Amino acid sequence: MPQELLVIVNEGAGSTELAAVDKAVEVLRRVADVVVARTADLDALGAALRVHRERTTVLAGGDGSLHAAVQLLHDAHQLDPARPFGLIPLGTGNDLARTLGIPLDPVGAAETVLDGYPRALDIAVDNTGEVLVNAAHAGVGAEAGRLATGWKPTLGVAAYPLGGLVAGFTSEGWHMDIEVDGKQVHDAETPVLMLGIGNGRSIGGGTPLAPNAEPDDGLLDVVVADVQGPRNRYEYGLALRNGVHIRREDVHVYRGSTVVLKAPEGADVFRVNTDGEISDEVTHRSWEVKPGVYSILVSGSARAVW
Repeated sequence: MPQELLVIVNEGAGSTELAAVDKAVEVLRRVADVVVARTADLDALGAALRVHRERTTVLAGGDGSLHAAVQLLHDAHQLDPARPFGLIPLGTGNDLARTLGIPLDPVGAAETVLDGYPRALDIAVDNTGEVLVNAAHAGVGAEAGRLATGWKPTLGVAAYPLGGLVAGFTSEGWHMDIEVDGKQVHDAETPVLMLGIGNGRSIGGGTPLAPNAEPDDGLLDVVVADVQGPRNRYEYGLALRNGVHIRREDVHVYRGSTVVLKAPEGADVFRVNTDGEISDEVTHRSWEVKPGVYSILVSGSARAVW
């Protein structure tokens, strides 16, 4: 009996992305029974998951699509590592796919769905109930994401580093206390340029924020950059693109299963970018890891190639 697959694609996908989906579906249909659902919003996504719950779900999209599906199933207490997702990466980000070594081309990704094995993965859940599947970051990274949102249709993946450059040179930094597993690792007196929380390794379409993170080890990699001064920030930005920023003396890496950010009373508020979605301004955010609660089909080496 052939595999039964449900391929979910966003209704707003462009013609190039739809062509990629068509190539993937063509490969899948050689050996599988495939239903394609085009969803316009979370309600439609939830309906497709419910109606076709016996099929293996294949998400054609990026980190945002995976985040949405995991969030819906988490809220419904239906995440199950024995029922893996397949991924057909679309768009400009696909950072968790990069971490997992899933091919970014549609044919290779489709073959991974057919021939891969399920890798059980962690999520983190914050104090608002939002899940984190790949990464969260605050400070210049979140501000860069906010700026890049308006530029992405024109600049594509280049929008994020440009946003980071602009934000890095216009901000004085953010004051926040940072705790990892109940231990304070950073005091709010020293402003933070960027705070990264990595379940996966990269953000923004391949920027290796937490280059040593593993999404199945029960831990988050917490990267604290208290970089001061225009020259140091410029050099930090260059190092970040190559994943060597963690070697700097003004960058510190911690690992733990819980993370807490708190702005002191009267300090500036901050935004948090979670899997590409940017929050309103907040003064507090915390996360707790939920180990091995879902799985994704992968193949070969899971080491990413930047």
